[in-house]
Amino acid sequence: ERALEAYIANCSAPEKLKQSMAYSLLAGGKRLRPSLCLQAADMLGGSEANAMPVACALEMIHTYSLIHDDLPCMDNDDMRRGKPSNHKVYGYANAMLAGDGLLTLAFETVLGAKELSAEKRAAAGCLLAEAAGCSGMIAGQVMDLANEERSATADDLAATDRLKTGELIRAAAVMGCIAAGASGEQTAAAEGYCAAVGLAFQIVDDILDVTSSESVLGKPIGSDSENGKSTYVSLLGLERSGELAAELTDKAKSALDIFGDEGEFLAELADKLSSRKS
Repeated sequence: ERALEAYIANCSAPEKLKQSMAYSLLAGGKRLRPSLCLQAADMLGGSEANAMPVACALEMIHTYSLIHDDLPCMDNDDMRRGKPSNHKVYGYANAMLAGDGLLTLAFETVLGAKELSAEKRAAAGCLLAEAAGCSGMIAGQVMDLANEERSATADDLAATDRLKTGELIRAAAVMGCIAAGASGEQTAAAEGYCAAVGLAFQIVDDILDVTSSESVLGKPIGSDSENGKSTYVSLLGLERSGELAAELTDKAKSALDIFGDEGEFLAELADKLSSRKS
């Protein structure tokens, strides 16, 4: 949190833009992606200082995507993390620009990270662009919009979520590996963990959209069914969706076997994400 605050404070953006960016970036949340990045680096003997810039960049990208997702042209949600969405406070145009600002600040943060070698900065920046861009998260968002106009299958949802949610989660662990100088085998294991965790995370999201409340989630619930959108719950039912999330969580934990006791935190995190209520 202190590092995110510092990046915003040192940003030379116009004051209103800076306020809008800070409003969403510093609004809390699970901080899943930066946590994965920092823990992956720590698990491999890397330093927090080296991984912190890329961890913060991940959260900037994630926050920008949430700002844009909430806009009327996308999901049209008025609440986020228990507060009015960015566009409800700063207006549509400023919200869009705040998202753009966070997107570009993320790459400025990675590519300007003096804690990392030029080679590591280039590798992390390229990975982040791929994961967040037109072959990653953005592609998944386009597929998600297309799914609203057809009867999507469970395989369609998995393919969408692998990109829309999973790619940035995968990048989190791999960027932590880059910062720590991990081997190819270690990086592949971290990727396997994140692939399973990312899909389980989305399935749990679909479950909570049916079983939770707006006061607990901090955002509107039931919007998927109102929009006639296919979800894991609508296709597989609550029970099978819960079973699938549990199976994926076990798969994620198995991927950590090569790390021994050093992977304990990430194993516990997988369990916590699977059983979360918000």
